[in-house]
Amino acid sequence: MSIFDPLFIGIDEFGHAVNLSLIYRNILIGGEPGAGKSSLLNTVVGHAALCYDTDLVLIDGKQVELGLWRDCADVFVGPNLDHAIDTLERLQAVMDNRYTFLLDHRRQKIEKADDIRCILLAIDELAYFSATVGTETEQKYFSALNRDIAARGRAVGIIDASATQRPSSDIIPTSLRFLFGWRWAGRCVDDSSSDVVLGHGWAAKNFSAARIDPNNRGEGLLLAHGGVPMSMKGAHMSNTDIIRVADYAACIRRGRAELVAEMRAAA
Repeated sequence: MSIFDPLFIGIDEFGHAVNLSLIYRNILIGGEPGAGKSSLLNTVVGHAALCYDTDLVLIDGKQVELGLWRDCADVFVGPNLDHAIDTLERLQAVMDNRYTFLLDHRRQKIEKADDIRCILLAIDELAYFSATVGTETEQKYFSALNRDIAARGRAVGIIDASATQRPSSDIIPTSLRFLFGWRWAGRCVDDSSSDVVLGHGWAAKNFSAARIDPNNRGEGLLLAHGGVPMSMKGAHMSNTDIIRVADYAACIRRGRAELVAEMRAAA
């Protein structure tokens, strides 16, 4: 699999498959606790983990939502704001180096044929790092780094997938939301929270995640193709599914790394 291949994320209200292309895009996932946001984020990470051309940078305030993928990840960050900031700074440096490469080669974006690995940055519990722990200065710096990566990373193969169970304007300001081409809102407590994820004014047009049945976990509104929110049911991976896929992905990644090492040694 390649990150340039479409990602299956669920089915629409007619039972048709919903596929998204992640390359050159970011995805924002929000909803109240239990809405299914972490399940959808795990689907995104699982797809990337199986891609031969993609590295994983995982940041998880709770550790356990993305922790099952840590053996597949190049970097895994738990509830440590300093480590999260250091990781985003390193990712920012990688991004700048790639833009230098594109400029030197008179290019505007990387392509599938390039020998450049894409990077999925997945952040679960965005509010933990941007509004809960650390000083206000550290929180703002983390948010600024994430905003910069979301704004400039797409053309150089860096994909930002951020999720939060606190979809409020202080966690997802307008300047950040507009950087996410794909947005998924699971059930929210009110219309304003739904609009924070999807965009201002959608609730007034009868597109509000606050009207989703709280017992229907995984249902959400996806703003993607066509520019109008669509009702869909997110694909679900059980804990057993995640472990099975993560172990397989870790195995093939180790095998690939050993093969590359052998080829370099032979050269």
